[in-house]
Amino acid sequence: MAETILFSPFQTRRLILRNRIVLSPMCTYLADERGRATDWHLVHLGSRAVGGCGAIMTEAVAVEPRGRISVGDLGLWEDGQIAPLARIARFCRSQGAAFGVQLAHAGRKAFTPTKGDGPEPAIAPTTSPFGDGWIPPRALSAEEIEVVIAAWREAARRAREAECDFIEIHGAHGYLIHQFLSPISNRREDRYGGTPDGRFLFLERVTTAIREVWSDDRPLWLRISATDWIDGGLTVDEFCARASRLRSLGIDLLDCSSGGIVSQPPPPGADAPGYQVPLAAEIRRKGGIPTMAVGRITEAGQAERILAEQAADLVAVGRELLADPHWPLRCATALGAAIEWPAAYLRAKR
Repeated sequence: MAETILFSPFQTRRLILRNRIVLSPMCTYLADERGRATDWHLVHLGSRAVGGCGAIMTEAVAVEPRGRISVGDLGLWEDGQIAPLARIARFCRSQGAAFGVQLAHAGRKAFTPTKGDGPEPAIAPTTSPFGDGWIPPRALSAEEIEVVIAAWREAARRAREAECDFIEIHGAHGYLIHQFLSPISNRREDRYGGTPDGRFLFLERVTTAIREVWSDDRPLWLRISATDWIDGGLTVDEFCARASRLRSLGIDLLDCSSGGIVSQPPPPGADAPGYQVPLAAEIRRKGGIPTMAVGRITEAGQAERILAEQAADLVAVGRELLADPHWPLRCATALGAAIEWPAAYLRAKR
């Protein structure tokens, strides 16, 4: 059997992933009316653990009700949401996969299907709406920022109690943290805006708050939009320059996505295989921090090359795993990698 990087272990703090394939966070909008995980989530996420992923990550999990992308989002804003997630965490781990939660706040992109018209008013760094037809959000005061940061801390505590192996902070795709980071959306004149240091302060404080309740031996990842794809927006150079600072605050890996800060079509080439991989490669090389590549990763050989060329340490796979929960098993066969199959499926092993 062949030696592969894709099916080699990866250690992040105390956690050792059995391979380098991560189920990318993808919203399903099927939480119950109180933001709790259901049998759907157990089967959906659990089947990808059975299918051989090294790590399973939830969809965006809101840290407070007004931070939901839709009313069908998962949440960790109250203790009643802990037990349903813990059940999924235990099952995924029993199948050999690590289980993590992506903590998120949509900010001005809350209640996306209705363009911000939800059960609670949306909030943001300023009153600028996401796009035409969107309801303008309410600008956060300095005092209210403290409340939101505390919500992240409490959600992380609940993630710990839900037996999660790792947390990913959602700082991408035009959601609240990204809204603070990007000069396109952050026009504040207090200490949370005005300069690159000011724009990054909210993220730094959220990271510190999470680390207060998330033990030092557990990984903390960060999803970023490494570029806004527009003039005057965030660039990959800013994340390269800040990678060391993020590591010192307790971030262990950057999950490198892009875009989402404005409502415009994706850039040319955004449907090309691996179009965001160069972002992960540049940050890994210049920033000296582990990265995860994401975006149109669909084939075993492609994933193996990304790792072999040291463009990233992990690959996050989304739509391909929606279509085929056993994609990792198929990749192992294609690469000739020796991996352990679920005992119940051995008669199908090729």
